[in-house]
Amino acid sequence: MGISGASGVCYGIRLLEVLAEMGSVTHLVMTDAARKIIEIETEEGPLEVEMMADRVYSARDFTASIASGSNIFDAMVVAPCSMRTLAGIANGVSDTLITRAADVCLKERRKLILVTRESPLSLVHLKNMVAATEAGAIILPPCPGFYSKPESIEEMVDVVVGRILDLLGVEHDLYKRWRTPLSGNAYNDENQIEKR
Repeated sequence: MGISGASGVCYGIRLLEVLAEMGSVTHLVMTDAARKIIEIETEEGPLEVEMMADRVYSARDFTASIASGSNIFDAMVVAPCSMRTLAGIANGVSDTLITRAADVCLKERRKLILVTRESPLSLVHLKNMVAATEAGAIILPPCPGFYSKPESIEEMVDVVVGRILDLLGVEHDLYKRWRTPLSGNAYNDENQIEKR
């Protein structure tokens, strides 16, 4: 799990919380900018976020186990993924442990999910997203659906985190999934009785 220096650290923090609750083993790398943004955007401090992970590495620790393809791990998520981090991943510039671990995912054909955070997007950003996708990454901008009628920021965050878990193949019940509307309300299971 990488948390880079972009607005939206709540996505990475919530994902760590959910994975910890599920008993998943997580390895965390945060950039210096991410640490500052955690203090600006959340009530948690960087140390509290680190406590959610099983292993924590410095962003400059290239001796970390996750820097090597010989170390087996299932997948990597960078949430949020700054445009700086995206550029490094898309162009194979392994100058931080986040970009190096992402490079390991790409070369070893492991799942890499980038929760890119920027708006509006420049042509450079879009080209880097294409390059990362062509290399094997999955680009998941944090765009929650509103068909589940979220009532809080936390519920909107859970929609995005739920989509990340879907891509990881992890079962969860963080958000209400789309259902074909039968009586004007697509989200109430009581209305899902099909009439045949």
